[in-house]
Amino acid sequence: MTRNPILFYMTVVLSFIMAFMSYRFTTLGMDAAFPEMIGHLTNRKFAFSAHVISAPLALTFGAMNMIDRRRKKRRVLHRWTGRAYGVSILVGSVSGLVMATGAEGGAIAGFGFGILAILWFVTTAQAIRFAVARDFKSHRRWMIRSFALTLAAVSLRIYLPMFMIFGEMTYAQASVWVAWLCWVPNLALAQWWVRR
Repeated sequence: MTRNPILFYMTVVLSFIMAFMSYRFTTLGMDAAFPEMIGHLTNRKFAFSAHVISAPLALTFGAMNMIDRRRKKRRVLHRWTGRAYGVSILVGSVSGLVMATGAEGGAIAGFGFGILAILWFVTTAQAIRFAVARDFKSHRRWMIRSFALTLAAVSLRIYLPMFMIFGEMTYAQASVWVAWLCWVPNLALAQWWVRR
């Protein structure tokens, strides 16, 4: 992951920034922090709360564990942050799947977010399985895929304003596109990286 240090550290920094920004609800309250998510706050408040608490943690722990030098020097810390990452994704993916059933963009957006939630869980479970089996080469490959999907949170926040500002779309209209764009290119890039 460190062959391109500029891209790598930019990804890590963006992960930490997005994770920090996601916790704005702690000072603003849920309604003010997520005005476009009123449907989820009304109908799926528990799932939404679980998602916005766990997903930023997954970003943070995932970014920490992608730093090669720290992982090599502090293996115990790497294992514990990896476990925290796995638990965060378990909660985040299950709650994300629940939220996908009522996505603002309708069935197309819901399908996109739903597949993301399932793949997020599966890639992480595979990474954990290989870590337990001490097949660290395969573990690393699956972690790259998993973290690429975790970065959908960053991609989403880049694409969404572009569609809403330049495309003059509502949040629901933009969701139809963003539900797929936030993760498909990430996963494709991760797969290219792994095969390279």
